[in-house]
Amino acid sequence: MIKLKTLLSDIPTPIRLFLGKALLFFVVWKIVYIGFLLESKVLDHALTTHIGDACVEILNNWTSMSGFRAVREAKTSIYEGESTTEIASLILHNDRRVLYIADLCNGLELIALYIGFIVCIPSSFWRKVRYIIIGVIILDLVNIARCIGLIYLQEYYEYYFDIAHKYIFNVTVYSVTFLLWVIYTRKIHLNNETLQIR
Repeated sequence: MIKLKTLLSDIPTPIRLFLGKALLFFVVWKIVYIGFLLESKVLDHALTTHIGDACVEILNNWTSMSGFRAVREAKTSIYEGESTTEIASLILHNDRRVLYIADLCNGLELIALYIGFIVCIPSSFWRKVRYIIIGVIILDLVNIARCIGLIYLQEYYEYYFDIAHKYIFNVTVYSVTFLLWVIYTRKIHLNNETLQIR
């Protein structure tokens, strides 16, 4: 126990504050999400529907491709004897299924992770608000682009769909998130355990 206290006291104060805030944010987010948002699925459904509709809008109106539509579809799955029904956004191309966007793929957890980092790093209130708004918009656009890329691969290069879905696009989305964090922290300097924001 004494070693743990010594180890904790060796950690610089700003890092201890960051870790404490991050843990608190994580606990509060999980309580709010599991306790209120998960059961109602209001936020998940709205975000998933938005991504599906945005993909269809862009594909039909801003590309040479057309004939896409998004529909809400209920999918029932059985896991460990329990049946769960999930409503997702299904993208159809000329009434043929091309992409199924589940609530797990809507980017909500990543957005929460991004916001949590911004909230936990010391900075002015309005700077945090500005980076949260801009970052959430960018992450949303990246997720929409990811889904459009998957649709394109499904239509023309199906062989590459699985590797792009599992690896390439995930690395891209997390890299963008990391880059946003780097941009946010570039003006935050920790010197001798004090914070200077320029």
